[in-house]
Amino acid sequence: MRSGNIQIQSIAFVLVLCLSGAVLGQDSNASSQPQSASNTAQTRTLSDGQQLKIEGIVIKRNADTFTLHEADGTETEVVLTDKTSIKIVRKGLFRRDRTSGVTDILRGLRLKADGKGNGDGKLVAENIRFDEQDLRTAQALESRVDPVESLANSTQTLAESNAMRIDQAEQNAQRLSGQVEELSSVANAAGAAAKNAQTTADQAQSDATTANERINNLDDYEVFKTVVVHFKSGSARLSPRAKEEIDEAATSVSENLKGWIVAVEGYADSTGRTARNHSLSERRANAVINYLVTKYGLAPRRLVQPFGYGSQDPVAANNTREGRAMNRRAEITVLVNKGISSQAKAEQKASQQQ
Repeated sequence: MRSGNIQIQSIAFVLVLCLSGAVLGQDSNASSQPQSASNTAQTRTLSDGQQLKIEGIVIKRNADTFTLHEADGTETEVVLTDKTSIKIVRKGLFRRDRTSGVTDILRGLRLKADGKGNGDGKLVAENIRFDEQDLRTAQALESRVDPVESLANSTQTLAESNAMRIDQAEQNAQRLSGQVEELSSVANAAGAAAKNAQTTADQAQSDATTANERINNLDDYEVFKTVVVHFKSGSARLSPRAKEEIDEAATSVSENLKGWIVAVEGYADSTGRTARNHSLSERRANAVINYLVTKYGLAPRRLVQPFGYGSQDPVAANNTREGRAMNRRAEITVLVNKGISSQAKAEQKASQQQ
């Protein structure tokens, strides 16, 4: 899970830089770092028939095309056709690559593509390859980016609308400034309207700044609660005591908690073979998730990909019975997104003040 979180963070950073440059490019108070990264991006133009192999992260997705951002900042528009071969690379001696479809090409997905340029300077893909872990990372990233991006878009629209209203109010004030004394009441009304519009614009600017901070904290999580459940030797079956411990974790997540996800990791003691312990630890993690889903209806979008660490990371020595019992465990960690939770706290505070 640690390596998966690092991968999500790196991909989210690239994707957020591109999104924030497009959505908040008009905001004079927006962070200078995203704008700088967006402005230095170069778009590649291919000659007709030019052969090319590239690797990068998908930052934009349309019906038949997507944009690939490479490590050096170069962006290439890739065209999908009925002849494009899309496969998921599966690691392992006896695991063959699996055929995939265009629906698996998501923003945030790291992939490799090769093909030839067309008359429009784009790359017509012949082969596209990516692995299972990168696909899971892109799927998790999409569920986190979409809500924040929608908020940023709506905030930008509101800011532009308020700017137009301010301009109109200023024009009205200029026309009324040369009128005679009997029109002074109309001028005063226009001034009041301009003041209200400015107040609305200031609020929109504040919302835009908040949205930008939430985007920057998109993949920054803090631990809300950690619960450990234990298993019998060689077993992945939940005991009544283990279920009570899981119930404790489930009830601690209130309905008002925003931006939370659950990570489950399985472990085993050092008894037995390494491969068997790895499989056993995975089954222990899955047993916890199955219990959470069947009893509490936990949505898949709330779950981080479970992982079994086998006998790695013991919490006690394996040379005693008590130590081995402590190592036969599954850890349930409730994580809260800092960006979303901080926004919820601010809204709650403002509501209380009102």
